[in-house]
Amino acid sequence: MSSTTPLLDVAGLTKHFPVKGGFPIRRTIGAVQAVDGLDFQVAEGESLGLVGESGCGKSTTGRLITRLLEPTAGKISYRGQDITHAGRKDLAPIRSEIQMIFQDPYASLNPRQTVGKIISGPMEINNIKPEGGREKRVRELLEIVGLNPEHYNRFPHEFSGGQRQRIGVARALALEPKLIVADEPVSALDVSIQAQVVNLLQQLQRDLGIAFVFIAHDLAVVRHFSQRVAVMYLGKIVEIADRDDLYGNPRHPYTRALLSAVPEATADETPARERIRLVGDVPSPISPPSGCRFRTRCWKATDKCASEAPPLVQVEGNKPGHLTACHYPETADTVPSPHLTKDPEAAA
Repeated sequence: MSSTTPLLDVAGLTKHFPVKGGFPIRRTIGAVQAVDGLDFQVAEGESLGLVGESGCGKSTTGRLITRLLEPTAGKISYRGQDITHAGRKDLAPIRSEIQMIFQDPYASLNPRQTVGKIISGPMEINNIKPEGGREKRVRELLEIVGLNPEHYNRFPHEFSGGQRQRIGVARALALEPKLIVADEPVSALDVSIQAQVVNLLQQLQRDLGIAFVFIAHDLAVVRHFSQRVAVMYLGKIVEIADRDDLYGNPRHPYTRALLSAVPEATADETPARERIRLVGDVPSPISPPSGCRFRTRCWKATDKCASEAPPLVQVEGNKPGHLTACHYPETADTVPSPHLTKDPEAAA
């Protein structure tokens, strides 16, 4: 990371959703700890990938960054300015610089509006009048994302899923943002279309210098797109590192288990990588385990893991910037444990 002020600085970010119960009076009886104490930074022009199982808090994190959700605790700083609880007036000049690409290209576009209206909407709301007019700018954006400018007057139902996602990308670019939060931008698309959209986003990042927070559960896509990767489990970041270092030297047991599930093409004579299947289910975010949240599925768990939550720190042997939250980090020669269920097909 650069010594200069990062574009986005998140510290202790927390979001708890209240759980209501009781009859006849509805009262708060608990809380879903969706996000619980995240710390990370994003530099200008950098891409940070957020990965993890469904329900780990990735999408909630994205909505907190864009201030679509109000944080329960913690701090969000953008260009050194605290926007954690900023009001509508204070957020107005920043809104245009932080945009979001949503997961579902079918639900994120208004079916009653033309493509031109959808993409020019942000410019109208922010009273932006580009040189040559909004229609000219919209047609330019359509061309940038690989669509025909003549599609200006068409409606969303006339486009395929991949084309709709490109419309969503064009809408996000309309205000010339500095940071885009892409929430599972390709998970709803066919595999053949996913590569096109990811390559488009990479090209835009290179050409326009936009920083990305790329949220996904597909580790192969994240490796292709992101420069740094943060691994989340049950509302917490358990490991964050440079892409090549994290994929080549995972130190957290959960990261190692995740990476073992990535399909790998090998020659016939090359032994397949052992797949790690974790025992048990992800605990409920309403009552997460004490100490380390991964301990109920970890083959290294001890009494210390139950009593002390491991901090996200630099551990011995890690490269600078490679942070791990584990009392007993993995090594390259770690012997597989009987607590793991091995996949017989992977070993075949």
